[in-house]
Amino acid sequence: MNAETDITLELAARLRWALVRMARRLRQEAGSGIGPSLTAALATVERHGPLTPSELAEREAIKRPAATRIVARLEEEGLVARSADPDDGRVALIAATAAGSELLAAARARKNEYLARRLAELDADDLAAVARTADVLERLLEDGRR
Repeated sequence: MNAETDITLELAARLRWALVRMARRLRQEAGSGIGPSLTAALATVERHGPLTPSELAEREAIKRPAATRIVARLEEEGLVARSADPDDGRVALIAATAAGSELLAAARARKNEYLARRLAELDADDLAAVARTADVLERLLEDGRR
C-alpha cells in the first residue's frame, strides 16, 4: 500500500464511524417507540407499498419469516394494514396506515429538528463545509447503486 491508500483507508474508517454514530443518535432522537427494524420496515412500506411480505423481505434484505413477524408487529400497532392483492387473492398486500405515516413524519421531524439545532451551533465556514459534504455524500450514495 502507498501513502495515498493509507490516507483513503483512514478517512473511510473515520467517515464510517461518524456515520454510524450519527445514525445511532438520529435513531435515539426519533423517539418512535417501535425500534429501528420496525421503523425501517414501516418506512419501506410507506415509500414502496403496498408490498407483499416477500417484497418487504427483499427490500429490507431479511428472511421472509422475519418480515412476517415484523408485519405482524406493525399490524398489531395499527401502523400497517393488510389487503388482498386484486390480481391474486391468496396474496396479502401491506400498506402503511395513516397512523403509520404520521409516526414516521413525527420521527423525521424530530430528527430534522435535532440536526437543525446542532447545525445552528456552527459558524458560517463549518456550515458551508457540511453543506459541501452533504452534496458529496449524496453523490457517493447514488454512485453506490451501480
